[in-house]
Amino acid sequence: MEPQFYFTAFVTLFVIIDPIALVPLFIALTRGMTQAQRTTIGLRACLIAAGLLTLFGLFGDTLLNTIGISMPAFRISGGLLLFITALDMLFERRTQRREGQQAEAHHDPSVFPLATPLLAGPGAFTTMILLVNNTPATGIAHTLIIHLVMVVVIISAFLMFLAAGFIERLLGRTGIVVITRLLGMLLAALSVQFVLDGIRGTGFL
Repeated sequence: MEPQFYFTAFVTLFVIIDPIALVPLFIALTRGMTQAQRTTIGLRACLIAAGLLTLFGLFGDTLLNTIGISMPAFRISGGLLLFITALDMLFERRTQRREGQQAEAHHDPSVFPLATPLLAGPGAFTTMILLVNNTPATGIAHTLIIHLVMVVVIISAFLMFLAAGFIERLLGRTGIVVITRLLGMLLAALSVQFVLDGIRGTGFL
């Protein structure tokens, strides 16, 4: 397979995961945390996402078929979970709980929604399955390169997360509040789009 294909694979995964667009979401989800806490959460989210994407790249088709879960169903469930997060962002439920309960001081968004479905979501899972299994190239070398490409994209996301503190200071508290509300609306719309894509995949639309 020509190197151009793997460059295309990188661009595809980068667009699907979209690390740049995840930075404001990361800021909103980790608001009030120290830089050390953010680094830990960002690193954990990226490691979990890389593990999940590796799992789907190697065993995705077999895993879903064995469990009996279709990709449309996966998209719909991911969309519904994202919608709950969007409501928290829109109505400041997360902040209220954090201020009102001691336990919320340990709130950790690294697994959900950062690792999945934001970093490793239905689109990224599908892309990994297609790049590994549904391309002209096959073999261990091809599979390894695709996974290395994925790791590079995840590393780029982590580097973006490291810059979150600087971006937050640049925007200020008011700017973060405004962006959190705006991103809550966009995330709600994205979650609905996930659900619609899932329903369309079933053939109902």
